[in-house]
Amino acid sequence: MSVSPRLLLIYPATHTLGWVKRFQLPSLALNQVAAATPREWQVTIVDEVQEKLSFDGHYDLVGITAMTHQALRAYQIADRFRERGIPVVLGGIHPTVLPDEAAAHADAVVIGEAEPVWAGLLGDLRNGKLEKFYRSVPTGDKLEIPWARRELLAGRKYLTTQALQASRGCPYDCPFCTVTPHFGRTFRYRDPEDILAELRSYQGKLTVFLDDNILGDPLKARPILTGMVGMGLRWGGQANLRFAEDPEMVRLLAASGCIGIFVGLESADGLHANHPKTSGSSAQADLIKRIRDTGVVVEASVIFGFDDHDQGIFERTVRYLEKCAPSLPTFHILTPYPGTALFDQFQREGRMLHTDWSRYDHGQVVYRPRLMSPEQLYRGWVDARREAYSWSSIGSRMMRSPGKTVNLLYNILRRGGIYGREYDQAGFYDPSAPSSGVLQ
Repeated sequence: MSVSPRLLLIYPATHTLGWVKRFQLPSLALNQVAAATPREWQVTIVDEVQEKLSFDGHYDLVGITAMTHQALRAYQIADRFRERGIPVVLGGIHPTVLPDEAAAHADAVVIGEAEPVWAGLLGDLRNGKLEKFYRSVPTGDKLEIPWARRELLAGRKYLTTQALQASRGCPYDCPFCTVTPHFGRTFRYRDPEDILAELRSYQGKLTVFLDDNILGDPLKARPILTGMVGMGLRWGGQANLRFAEDPEMVRLLAASGCIGIFVGLESADGLHANHPKTSGSSAQADLIKRIRDTGVVVEASVIFGFDDHDQGIFERTVRYLEKCAPSLPTFHILTPYPGTALFDQFQREGRMLHTDWSRYDHGQVVYRPRLMSPEQLYRGWVDARREAYSWSSIGSRMMRSPGKTVNLLYNILRRGGIYGREYDQAGFYDPSAPSSGVLQ
């Protein structure tokens, strides 16, 4: 091995984004792996969304991260490098839940978070003792991770490279979600002073927290927000809507510099997309208004395709969102990811259409819904998105939201992506169907 070993970290791309890639964020997972790498290593990060990957360079190790929709591309890349005799490590959510599958394409697989095991893995590699699996199991309620090495992203045209995590984990363990299997059942937070120190090191204002629920534990989140007041940052993140039950927390969120928050609209049991049938719908509308009235952009997400959803769910949801008037509505098709209870249930019931992982992207139907056909689910999703982003719907939301300029920009960008998509048979493809491949 060379005196200065070389590490290549790769973020696989599944499709070409065009100009939209300028609004993307870098892979924090790879940046954290880079930060956990001893400094004698020369580290290169390649994001296929942003640049073309070359297979010609010399490296001592290649590391690839993969969510489920990226898995097949990750395996293709891994196989190419291994054909050249370059060892490959696979990690991320998909290799964590299907390590044996990933192991067929890698010299080693990281199961769980990489930071605790990464230095040991590199040491084993240099000593010729690389193991097949490296597993880390989250413990306690504290998160200790190094600051991301943003200097490795210099010159890249991202929305911002100022992305970080304050917390990981989730105790809710929703049957359709991969967060708990990957990050554990407890909200684990970094020390507030460590987070604030990292934020003070930033040169620009725009910052994104990539936590799955930055406000999951309000007691631990409060000192972070309090410390951010007066920093001049403008930040966005994701949270459970429950935090807005505390008006003071909403005011603190706005005072800390938050300009946008992504929330899921869920029923009381946390299992379903919100619609008039679910409990607490009027309360959720009030919470959205409470946040929106501070000037914070509210992106509200719903999921179509649960077992109690019939063909009327699309109309009911669009009408409900007209009442709530979030700054941005977001619609997803239920996707039963491997490693979740929902995937296991649908497999037992014989309802999975296929395991073409590239189609597991929230925009295609990969299972048989209970109360409608795959085609009806897909077409209903397309129609609901188009109606929610018609000019009249956008105008109605703008009239009820502060910060109209920012809201309008976000809505126009979203409309451009939605109205550019036509009905696509691949969106409800069944490879077992005898003729067209489309379920009738």
